[in-house]
Amino acid sequence: MASYFPGVKMKRYLKGLYMAFGMFCAIPLPFHLWDDACVNLVLPFFPIVGGLIGALWWGIAVALNLSGIHIMLAAAVVALVPFLATGFLHLDGYMDTSDAALSSRPIEDKLRILKDPYTGAFAVIMLAVLFILQFASVYVFLGKERNYVLLIILPVISRCCSALSVLCLKPMAQSSYANMFKQNTGMAHKIFILFIAITGIALSFFFSEVQGLIVAASVILGFTAAMAFAYTNLKGVSGDLAGFALVIGELCGLAALAII
Repeated sequence: MASYFPGVKMKRYLKGLYMAFGMFCAIPLPFHLWDDACVNLVLPFFPIVGGLIGALWWGIAVALNLSGIHIMLAAAVVALVPFLATGFLHLDGYMDTSDAALSSRPIEDKLRILKDPYTGAFAVIMLAVLFILQFASVYVFLGKERNYVLLIILPVISRCCSALSVLCLKPMAQSSYANMFKQNTGMAHKIFILFIAITGIALSFFFSEVQGLIVAASVILGFTAAMAFAYTNLKGVSGDLAGFALVIGELCGLAALAII
């Protein structure tokens, strides 16, 4: 019965949150913590990690804007922030999935390529495409000098999509990541993530009205399209695929910020 005491449950939630930060964020933490009993809380707290990264993203963008630094240099730094803040974790999944999904090989070969430690041509090409589009989108967005607050919300929504995809889609048999984090999860975990996503969309509308809704919708649609492409090609979801779709979803959100 001890697990039902509020203090014990709160301690468990804090452990799950700390584990999520330690796993999905490169910002140093004071100590390492891992508790197998709290693994099922890591994905629900994944969007909260996105909120921290988004706050850092927003803060750096505002600071560079106030500093008067040349917009091209500011755009380069701001474009790299989400990758630096995660230790390039999701970018690695983006590259691996690009290599596998674009290889036009039989499924067995695609799965082998996905786990191959070597970098293939498709990964290099898609990385160049990503950086060019990311930089261009941020450059245009910063030039418009609009409210930067959507940079906080954008990573939250992308991580809600990522967490839900792992919890709801069929995992690859070889994916220890997806199989591990799905254990002991249920409807309550999905509802919690949906609540955060809806809150993020509502805040997007509150701060930027229709423009905010367009940006949120762009993240969701970009993620969905990327995940559908990768999932269809690789017959399951994994951490790499979730990272691939997350990166593309955030790029679509940045592109929307630049266009609207």
